[in-house]
Amino acid sequence: MNQVYDKVLKCYESIKDRLPFQPRVALVLGSGLGNYADTMDVRGEISYSEIEDFPVSTVPGHAGKFIFGYIKDVPVVCMKGRVHYYEGYPVTDVVLPTRLMKLMGAEILFLTNASGGINPSFHAGCFMLIKDHISCFAPNPLIGANIDQLGCRFPDMSTVYDPELQRIIREKAKECDIPLKEGVYVQLTGPSFESPAEIQMLHGLGADAVGMSTVVEAIAANHMGMRICGISCVANLAAGMTDQPLTHEEVQEAANQAAPMFTRLVTEAIGAF
Repeated sequence: MNQVYDKVLKCYESIKDRLPFQPRVALVLGSGLGNYADTMDVRGEISYSEIEDFPVSTVPGHAGKFIFGYIKDVPVVCMKGRVHYYEGYPVTDVVLPTRLMKLMGAEILFLTNASGGINPSFHAGCFMLIKDHISCFAPNPLIGANIDQLGCRFPDMSTVYDPELQRIIREKAKECDIPLKEGVYVQLTGPSFESPAEIQMLHGLGADAVGMSTVVEAIAANHMGMRICGISCVANLAAGMTDQPLTHEEVQEAANQAAPMFTRLVTEAIGAF
């Protein structure tokens, strides 16, 4: 058996009897957005540390547990804290939680993150609907022997982010009077923030926001046939666009300030999925 798939199955077998229900939506909460889980009708939780061989998040602001609950009657499994490639895990471990949530039964993956704004029309605290992505330097999680049980060897990437889910998010943002930008998200490896020259390069490539997560998860989910959508909270303007140095604390603070609008938008969107 494929060792990567064997590890996912091992994780699933260790917790399957503890699942309070079969989730329909898998929600990944990015830096500073973890408190959203407190708004759910929670029915159970499982800490990552309790799952055999499961990678544990080490980043401040990432609690490190699965929360199971309802959002407007929709059964949701929520990742309160994700695992990043820069923490030293192989990329197959980074996407293991995504694959595990698919085995739990989730059909939709809702990705969120905090990012640096590259598009000059963006500002700290605004939201960007992810329409497409670019992967820079982070290895593709599908490298290696294909896991035929999950998907095909060469998955199409034409519409990774589901058009219908995007339409719902746009509609709910308008109903809630929440300004919503749209654009392309690019993932770099981190953990260092990007240099001004790198931001210039990314702008030239067509990126609107940059971060250290999300894309590899979207690739793995797309491989498995999940429907995917994503919202990025622009926590700051990227390097070289202001005179201020970048800090992780700044990212968390901006996400905290944006949390009320984020909570409303995500709740209304999931309720309409």
